[in-house]
Amino acid sequence: MKKIAVVILNWNGAKLLEEFLPSIITYSDEAKIYLVDNASTDNSISVIKEKFPSVTIIKNEGNYGFANGYNLALQQVEEDYYALVNSDIEVTKNWLVPILSIFDSESKIGILQPKILDYKNKESFEYAGAAGGFIDQFGYPYCRGRIFNTIEKDYGQYNNEIEIFWASGACFFIRKEVYRKLNGFDGDFFAHQEEIDLCWRAFNLGYKAKYTSKSVVYHIGGATLNESNPKKTFLNFRNSLLMLTKNLPKNKLVPILFVRLLLDGIAGIQFIFKGKFIHCWAIIKAHFHFYHLINKTLKKRKGTQSENYYHSKSIVYSYFLKNGTIFEK
Repeated sequence: MKKIAVVILNWNGAKLLEEFLPSIITYSDEAKIYLVDNASTDNSISVIKEKFPSVTIIKNEGNYGFANGYNLALQQVEEDYYALVNSDIEVTKNWLVPILSIFDSESKIGILQPKILDYKNKESFEYAGAAGGFIDQFGYPYCRGRIFNTIEKDYGQYNNEIEIFWASGACFFIRKEVYRKLNGFDGDFFAHQEEIDLCWRAFNLGYKAKYTSKSVVYHIGGATLNESNPKKTFLNFRNSLLMLTKNLPKNKLVPILFVRLLLDGIAGIQFIFKGKFIHCWAIIKAHFHFYHLINKTLKKRKGTQSENYYHSKSIVYSYFLKNGTIFEK
C-alpha cells in the first residue's frame, strides 16, 4: 500500500475533473488517488470510469458538504497520509515528494500546506491559502501572501518552510492518525473554515502545521461557491463564530466573542452602504444560526485550549487603519 492518498471531493464537477485530474494522475506516482462524490447529478461518475479508470471512486449518498463529505469517505481510506485536494487544483511535478519527506522525518508535524498560486494568474498567490494561514485574536483568517482581498505576487519572498496556524482546505495534507484522533472535520460547519477549526484543534493537542514552498499547486478558487454568493457569506460568518466558541481559551471566550459580534455588525452596515443587502441579511442569519447552535458548540470544548493561538493582535486594525497590506511576522 502506498503511503499517501490523494482524495478529491466532487459535487457536479465533471468539467473540472476532466481539466484537472490529468495533472494529478501524471504527477502522483507516490499516491493512490480517490474521487469522493457527494451524490452528483451530472456525469462525474461516468467521466471517471471512462477517462480515469485508475481512480478509485467512493460514493456518498448525499451532498454532505466539505466537512462530512470527507468525514464519511475517509473512513474507507487507510493510507498513512491524506492529501485532500479540491477538484480545481492543478499540481506540479514532484509536488508530493517534499510532503512525504517532512511527514516521514518530523513526527510533530501533523498538517502541511504547499505553496498555492493562482491558476488564472500564475505569478500571484491564490486567495485560499497562499503561503500559509494565520488568524488574529478575533478569529479573522489571513495568509502570507493574502490579507483580506489584497493578494501579493510571488517573488520568492515566501520560499521557505515555517510553522503556520492553518492550512488551506484547497490542498490540505494531514496524517491519518491525527485526522482520526480529532474525529475529522466538524460536520456542523458544512463548508468554509472547517479546516481552520481542525488545525486549531490539532494545535491545542500539541501538533504543528507547516508550510513548504517546495511543493507547488495552482488553484482556480471559487469554482464551487464564489465570493458573490450570500451562502458563502453566511457560512464564513457563522463558522468563524462556531470556531471561536470551540477553541478560544476560557478567559478570552466571552470578551472576544462580544467584540467579534460587534465587528460583524459593522461589516453588515458596510454591505448596506455598498447596496449588498442580501449579504447583510446573510450575516444576520449567520448570527441567529450561531445562537441556535451555541449550546451544542460549547459542549465540544475539550478543555485543552491554548493561550498562544494567534499571530497578531488585530489584522483588522493593521489592514484598515494602518494600511498593513503585506504580511509581517
